[in-house]
Amino acid sequence: MQLDRITPLILTYNEDLNISRTLDTLRWAKRIIVIDSYSTDATLDILSHYPSVTLYQHPFESFAGQCNFGLTCISTEWTLSLDADYQVSAAFITEIQSLTETITSDGFKVALRYCVFGYPLRSTLLPPRTVLYRTAKAHYIEDGHAHRVRIDGPVASLRGPINHDDRKPLSHWLWAQNRYMVLEVQKLSTTPGHELSLADKIRKTKILAPFVVLFYCLILKGGILDGWHGWYYALQRVLVEMLLAIHLIEADLKPTEKI
Repeated sequence: MQLDRITPLILTYNEDLNISRTLDTLRWAKRIIVIDSYSTDATLDILSHYPSVTLYQHPFESFAGQCNFGLTCISTEWTLSLDADYQVSAAFITEIQSLTETITSDGFKVALRYCVFGYPLRSTLLPPRTVLYRTAKAHYIEDGHAHRVRIDGPVASLRGPINHDDRKPLSHWLWAQNRYMVLEVQKLSTTPGHELSLADKIRKTKILAPFVVLFYCLILKGGILDGWHGWYYALQRVLVEMLLAIHLIEADLKPTEKI
């Protein structure tokens, strides 16, 4: 596939600690669409140093809404959707270029390689994400605290990884996770049990999830072999599950208002 058939799409809000490393891996792109939610840090100044960036500022309502707005700004056949802390690997780009002109898939999933302070972990809880797709075949929907793309057609897989390397401080991460958990509680509370994944069913028990995640990250996924980087990631995941459990318990215990 020729790279000029692809437009990267990135959402930003106060990403000055991440965005330059992401854009540096996209110097092959003729045009990069950035949808910014009115950043107040140095993000806009950094973006101004990249001639290929076309910036749109759009009020934030939801991640899915921002992505769907971004899709309306893209004129190429293919979109490469990236978070502001994703860096595409050389292997990923080479694999895209090797795709034949008679592509039967309308989207491609890729493995995300989680990094802790630039150190790539052996394995994480991150599932593969559909990042490359035909623009006209895509539409985003909300999914708990996150969002996901629906592709109207078959989706294949690529082997070349994308690095997820967030360098924001721990204080910001804690703030974001606490905010995300409110949305996760809404999802778990409103989704019928038979539609929940096994992981979400474990999370609804409130008690099991932190212990399961610690064992899964360190032992089953081999995180203990990554040293303190692996422990850092595992303890982050445990803390997320503890925050979610607290929010779930709070929702159960909170008195309902009488009308």
